[in-house]
Amino acid sequence: MQMASTNIGERMGRSQELSDSKRGPVIGGHLGNKSIRDISWLLNIPRSTVSGIITKWKPLGTTATQPPSGRPRHMTGRGQRMLKRTVRRSHQLSAESIAKDLQTWCGLQMSPTTVRRELHGMGFHG
Repeated sequence: MQMASTNIGERMGRSQELSDSKRGPVIGGHLGNKSIRDISWLLNIPRSTVSGIITKWKPLGTTATQPPSGRPRHMTGRGQRMLKRTVRRSHQLSAESIAKDLQTWCGLQMSPTTVRRELHGMGFHG
C-alpha cells in the first residue's frame, strides 16, 4: 500500500493565518457553488479551514480577522510565572505583600484583589 506523499508540516499543528490571497478564492468558489471538498482540493488547504472561512464570511460579510472578544487579562504569562515563583518561595505571604513584591521586583502594578483572583485561577487556595 502506497501512502500519499504530503509534507507532514502542512497537515500537523497550527500554522500561520491564511492570507487574503487564499481567502478570496475560497469565497469565490463558494459563490460559484463549489463544494467545500472541491474548494479544499483545488486550493490545497484543509476542509475545516475552508468551512471556517465560509462560516465566518456568511454573517460578517468579510474574512478579515476580528479582534478577540472579552476584556484583556491583567497579567501576562510572564507575570503569572513571577507570581507562581513568589508564592512557591514563601507560602505564608499575604496578597498585599505579594502585590508589593511584584511591584518592586518586576514593575507589575496590581491590587491585592487581582493577586487573589489570579492565584485562585492558578489553583492556589487559602
